[in-house]
Amino acid sequence: MRKFILSATAAFSIIAAAAQGPRIYRTEFITYDKREDAVADKRTETANYTPFTPERIAIAGGEARFVQKVTIDATMNDYNIFFHIENVGMAFTLFINNEPVAEVEDPYTPADFLLSPYLRQGVNELMIGVRQSRTPELQENIFQPETEQFENSYLFAQRRLAVRDFDIVLEPDTTRQYGKLRLDVVVANDFNFKETIQVGFDIYNPKGKLMEYSVNEMEIEGRSMDTLRFNPDIYHAYEFKWGDGQPPLYDVMIYLKRNGMLWEYIPLKIGFGKTEYRDGNFYRFDKVLHVQKTPFNALDDRKQTYVEIEQLKLRGYNTLCPDYPQPKWFYDMCDEAGMFVIDRANINSPTDSNNRAVGGTPANDPKLVEEYLTRVKSMYYRSRNHSCIIAFCLGGAPSGNGYNMYKAYEWLKSVEHRRPVIYEGTEGEWNTDME
Repeated sequence: MRKFILSATAAFSIIAAAAQGPRIYRTEFITYDKREDAVADKRTETANYTPFTPERIAIAGGEARFVQKVTIDATMNDYNIFFHIENVGMAFTLFINNEPVAEVEDPYTPADFLLSPYLRQGVNELMIGVRQSRTPELQENIFQPETEQFENSYLFAQRRLAVRDFDIVLEPDTTRQYGKLRLDVVVANDFNFKETIQVGFDIYNPKGKLMEYSVNEMEIEGRSMDTLRFNPDIYHAYEFKWGDGQPPLYDVMIYLKRNGMLWEYIPLKIGFGKTEYRDGNFYRFDKVLHVQKTPFNALDDRKQTYVEIEQLKLRGYNTLCPDYPQPKWFYDMCDEAGMFVIDRANINSPTDSNNRAVGGTPANDPKLVEEYLTRVKSMYYRSRNHSCIIAFCLGGAPSGNGYNMYKAYEWLKSVEHRRPVIYEGTEGEWNTDME
């Protein structure tokens, strides 16, 4: 496959209102052309991956403008172009060909976009207008460590018949004798007509032994998505319990085949175990899990972050509580370390948090409900497939309570059925699972 071309350019446009059209919410992943590259995470060896390294061109209207060109040729007609952006440092407006297409007010949570509907054949201009957030009250006294701007931001091309998302868990069976892999693979067909594809997976235990594999064929109607569910039994799983300092991980590979040709690989790691919350306690393997938690955010240096996590383990902590969604490598690191995480949306607004009047706090201002839902969705879909996650938190406490927090809780409970949704700022109200 020919790589689409990115280069810097010097052009900008006037700020205008933008829709949220290209924003998508899903597990953060890329696809690889070869299995060995997927296993080693050799992104630069994958033809459909390109780092986002824009040129700063101007400051206008209070925005710093960063621009790259995206050149789409005829070979890319059968591909979708996705854009992942993080470490912006501020809120931003996304422009494509001088037209604003999305506004992002959350300066800390990574965001993903499907750009293809906005791109044309030939040269396209992708511009980021970095600016102050219009909702600064939602991240009071929260600061990210200094990192290189746009670090780990990238574009990648994926066939229009491809894996769009997945959901994975490896947990005890009902008899508590072996493991049960539950892998749901969502495949999207963005062509106009019914297409046939083969979806496969394999899983290796922490000692490298192949435990199960399967390849299933599925037909997908044009302009639609369908889900293929794998539910194999994984024997001897109790030899590799994950969590509370125990880090053995299974290796899972999802792949697609069409007409006998392998199309894409998606590598995953999963730990065996199940965390539940009931009667005021967390349970792990049906035994009370004594949660020893501490606030912790990823540092600017990955190696130092890992050292800090290992030191926290030695001091008796088994659960990290970040202030806002973290980079993907942080959750990968916690998976590898056997460290639990209670993930938290970037909602931190302690000022006047006891004011229960409508509009008295951001949490009870209906005009902000979509922003609250956006932040909670962004947090949830990025980290939900990580073994380290044992709960989701709506925001920092105190951040008030009211309509927006109610809606955020209801939405999160509608999609998350395994782990608790918590918020310590309810002051006795119903929108938390913790007593």
